[in-house]
Order: sequence, then C-alpha cells, then structure tokens
Amino acid sequence: MMSTTSMHGMWSSRLAFIFAATGSAVGLGNIWRFPYTAGESGGGAFVLLYLLCVAAIGVPIMIAEVMLGRRGRQSPINTMRALAVRQGAHPAWQLLGWMGILAGLLILSFYSVIAGWTLAYVFRAGSGQFAGIDGPGSEAIFSALTADPERLLAWHSIFMALVVMIVARGVASGLELAARVLMPALFVLLVIMVIYAAQAGDFGAGLGYLFTPDFDALSAHAGDALLNAMGQAFFSLSLGMGAIMIYGSYLSSQASIGTNVAIIAGIDTLVALLAGLAIFPIVFANGLEPSEGPSLIFLTLPVAFGQMPFGALFGVLFFLLLAFAAWTSAISLLEPVVAYLVENKGFSRVRASLLAGVAVWLLGIACLLSLNEWSGFTLFEMGILDLFDYLTANVLLPLGGILIAVFAGWILDEEVSRTELGASNGAWFYPLWRGLIRWVAPLCVILVFLNAIGLI
Repeated sequence: MMSTTSMHGMWSSRLAFIFAATGSAVGLGNIWRFPYTAGESGGGAFVLLYLLCVAAIGVPIMIAEVMLGRRGRQSPINTMRALAVRQGAHPAWQLLGWMGILAGLLILSFYSVIAGWTLAYVFRAGSGQFAGIDGPGSEAIFSALTADPERLLAWHSIFMALVVMIVARGVASGLELAARVLMPALFVLLVIMVIYAAQAGDFGAGLGYLFTPDFDALSAHAGDALLNAMGQAFFSLSLGMGAIMIYGSYLSSQASIGTNVAIIAGIDTLVALLAGLAIFPIVFANGLEPSEGPSLIFLTLPVAFGQMPFGALFGVLFFLLLAFAAWTSAISLLEPVVAYLVENKGFSRVRASLLAGVAVWLLGIACLLSLNEWSGFTLFEMGILDLFDYLTANVLLPLGGILIAVFAGWILDEEVSRTELGASNGAWFYPLWRGLIRWVAPLCVILVFLNAIGLI
C-alpha cells in the first residue's frame, strides 16, 4: 500500500504546488535564453514550434516525474528504488534518483555564483554605477566583479545562506511560504518591467523580434531550430534533476497532475515571453545587440539602464527580479538531497540543510575560483564552472529525462499510471500521454542529447 502523505510534509493546496513548481522551472535561463533563441530562429514561427515541443516533450515528462514522485512519496533515490522493486524491476533504477541529485548539486554550485552576480548588480544599479556608462565601462564593472574572488565569495555565501534558510524551515513554513511570496513578487516585477519597456523602449521592435513569424529564417535553419526548441522545452521545466519529483511527492492524491502540469508549463512559457518583452524593447531603443546571450544581462542591459530615464530604479527592479527567479529555482535544487539525508541518515531537517548547503557552497567556491585564481586549471579544456555546466546540461539532465520517460512508459504498470493520473478507460488524454511518453518524448530527448554532445 502506497503512502498518501510524505514524512516531510505536504503542500496545503494545488496553488501552493503550482507556485513552487513554477518557481523551480522559472530561472535565469528563462529570462534571457528563450527570448534570444526565439528572436534568432524565426520569431513567432519559433514560438509556435517551441509550444509544440512543450506539449510533446516537456509536459509528458513533467507529468511522469510528478507522478513518480507522488507515487513514491520519498526522495528521488528512495522513490525510484521502491517503485522499481514494486514493479519487479532492478533496484538499480535508484541511479536515476542519484543522477538527479548529483545534477541538482552541481547546477546549484555554479548557479549560486551567478545568482550572486544578480545580487551584486542590484546594489550597483541602485548606487548609480551604471549612469552614463558605455560598453567598455560596463565590461570593466563586470570584469572587476568576476576577477575578485573575495567579493564573489561574499555574494555566493549570502545567496546560499538564503537558500539554506528556506529549505531548513520545511515544506509548509519554508518551501511553500517562499513560493507564495516570491512567485507573485516575481510576476509583479516582470509586469512592471514590461510596462516600463513599453514606455521607455522600442516596444514595436521588441514585439516584432519575438512574435513576427519568419518562416524563411525557421526553414533556413530547420534542424537547429527544432533541436533548440526541443532542448528549451525540456530544460525550461527543470526536468531530470529531482526537483519536480520531490515536489510531486508533496502533492495531494486528489490533485489532478495533468491539469496542474499544463498550468505550470503555461506560466513558465508566459514568463519567458514577458521577459523578452521587458528586455528587447530596451535593447532596441538603445541600439544594442540583441544576440549577446548571457552577456546581454550583465554587459548590455546595464548600458541601457544607464542611459534611460529612471534607469537606476528599474535596473534595481530588474536584477531583483533575476535574484527572485534564481532563489526559487535554487530552493528546489537543494530539497531532494535534504529529503534523502532526513530519510536515510536520520538527520534533522536543519542539520541536513546545513550539511547539503555547505557541500554546495564548497563546490561553488571551486566554480568562482575558476573565473580568476584557478583560471589556468582546466579539465577537458574547460574550467570548473564550465565543466559543471556542460556535464549537467548535456549529459545528466537529458539522460535523466530519457530514463524518466522509459520508466514511466515501459516499466510502471499501466494500472498504476492510470490511477495516479485519474484516467478511466475512456479518458482520451491517457492514450495520448502514454504514446508521447513511450515514443515521442524519449526519442526527442535522445536527439537533444546527441546534439548536445556533438554527435549530430
């Protein structure tokens, strides 16, 4: 008999789960990568392709991950071990849980360093450091930050302390409370930034960049565009790292998994599009280059804020928005290993949070030092931060997604998945989901994986 509740606590409502899971999904990558990729790959045509990929890949795998979490009601490692044994499968399926936890810890180690940059830039914007600066001046500010290990360590430490503080408080008083406060705050800040961009920026150019369908641009790079859309659909929903699985374990048995996941995927996409409408009108109004990638945030936008009316105020709000997005994602990355330590080692939640947080903090120190003092040290021609990024994004997460799809579609009994998804024999959506999770989603993620490691 499966447990109906988790020993760690439960979400008080489906809204709490939606806020928390959306907070996990919405991160720094949503704010810059999706709008930039959409603009370069056909605008509105790419957005349509992306939405199809979300429906065919992201939503089915997310449904599967939430379902496995709710069925197991434990940390990802223990959930996969228990479910595998009940299905008569090899307990080595617990390696899927280990992979997710490892990926989460590695991601959080460098994510915390980058999140520290956003905190630093909140104060730089507020103190007027961006006023009147040009491109070289902005680059000098950023270079001075990344070249100073003590300053990076301070911001990295502050951010990790904020994460540990929330996770240590538990599901109701920590994760849920943070999600209920931070997600509405993030959304309000985003709407304010869009309104500001509409007033002070070139909103028409931003709209055109994101939403004008350019099927010629899409067809000219059809292969790359499809792979980018599939990859973005998978990564933008925080799949394969244990976060969604552990959040699913706190979800009520009465809640509809399919409906909630569809809402989360919709909000995640909406946030990415709103982020584009907040960023690109400002970029175009200042004659800046929209295809800067990550440097768009820390090099290009400070120049724009420095030249715009009320730029200091809205620069603060923008980088505060980024910090909130990073915070909600980081909380979900630490939670799976904390749950495992509580379950398997008998630690209190506070002790488990501190231990896991210190481990991530130490890994983060190696990441931040790779930007300066250890810049000459490389493995596979990559610094530590870049290596962690490559291993997680290109290896661990895609493999995790493939294995989730295989287990949910091929190992788990159909009766079990029907029960968890509330699907009677006549339900139209269940055969669709089962077809997608067994065939379409794993094949697409395999293509993403092969593309990421350079084989296609």
